[in-house]
Amino acid sequence: MALIVQKFGGSSVADAQRVMNVARIVTETYKQGNDVVVVVSAQGDTTDDLIEKAKEINPNAKTREMDQLLAAGEQISISLLAMAIEGLGFPVISLLGWQAGFNTNSVYGSARIKNIRTNRLQAELAKHNIVVVAGFQGINRYDDLTTLGRGGSDTSAVAIAAALHADKCQIFTDVEGVYTADPRKVEGAQKLDEITYDEMLELATLGAQVLNNRSVEMAKKYSVELEVLSSLNPVPGTIVKEKIKMEKMLIRGVTKDTDVALISVVGVDDNPGVAFKIFSKLAHKNINVDIILQSVGRTGTKDVTFTVSKDNGPIAVEAIRELPQLEDKEIKCKTDVAKVSIVGAGMESHPGTASKMFEALYEQNINIQMISTSEIKISVIIDEAEANRAVNAVHNAFLPND
Repeated sequence: MALIVQKFGGSSVADAQRVMNVARIVTETYKQGNDVVVVVSAQGDTTDDLIEKAKEINPNAKTREMDQLLAAGEQISISLLAMAIEGLGFPVISLLGWQAGFNTNSVYGSARIKNIRTNRLQAELAKHNIVVVAGFQGINRYDDLTTLGRGGSDTSAVAIAAALHADKCQIFTDVEGVYTADPRKVEGAQKLDEITYDEMLELATLGAQVLNNRSVEMAKKYSVELEVLSSLNPVPGTIVKEKIKMEKMLIRGVTKDTDVALISVVGVDDNPGVAFKIFSKLAHKNINVDIILQSVGRTGTKDVTFTVSKDNGPIAVEAIRELPQLEDKEIKCKTDVAKVSIVGAGMESHPGTASKMFEALYEQNINIQMISTSEIKISVIIDEAEANRAVNAVHNAFLPND
């Protein structure tokens, strides 16, 4: 008998028919003699709908109150799924995040899990109940509800698997696994049987939406083996783990991220400490910075260019303007850009990977505005209008559709 944690996203429980489908998947796993903990997201577009309702009342609502509101989405899902499982004749109980023992810090809207007190989970499993847990949420030291941010249910599932030392953590989605590119946008995208944590983490961070990057970080830290598979088509999925058996492909995936703002601070004095002041200010505002480019100083000045998420673009500009030494400098913010990336541990030992990517873009007459590299990824910033064409061109260069 094994302990299996299964997570189902919003599309998997979007309506009554899909809730019943999930109930059948869960109960089949239970009938095989396994203990089962199920983590569920809010149905379909429920979270987005709740955000819109909040904006109608107060566009500047406090994040604490937003968390109180958004946590309701998962409460609906777990109750409906528990009712469906009960209707099939199986013992089941639904638990909110705090009932399942999730303790978080107090950063409303993007809380981090501090620990999970597993007493209740273990007690319910000992009664042979299927346990259905609300993902995406927990409780802080003030007894306030908190939410974990977008994709937080993935993180909830991995955290439970780690805390309970589960044998497997299955992430069910509306696709059949992890692909070399978005199969809905790129002809010839190939499903991967296996992928390493590091490669999956890069893909998730760079725009692949199949897994949340925080969940992959946690899975790697606690050696939780993940399986990404479809809730709609019962076929083997993709295993995410530390080491894979198959020979490494040069490139494991091509991603596109349009949630990018490109900010340039023009004509900055070429003095020590300017970059520190800019980026420490952004860190103080909890703004994550991705690609950074600083021009070589000429005539006593330089330009500093970097990327943040689109939502953080205006906030970043405002924060920089608060710096006395930059208040008279030109600050540009472009949001019509996209980041296209290739990821693969195999590129470490293959010279010419970058030139091959750049050639594919050149042949499509696509201009590169910024470049960032690491041992297992290369990212470029281009015009957003050219992003889909760029992904297809790069994917075909490395993984041609035979």
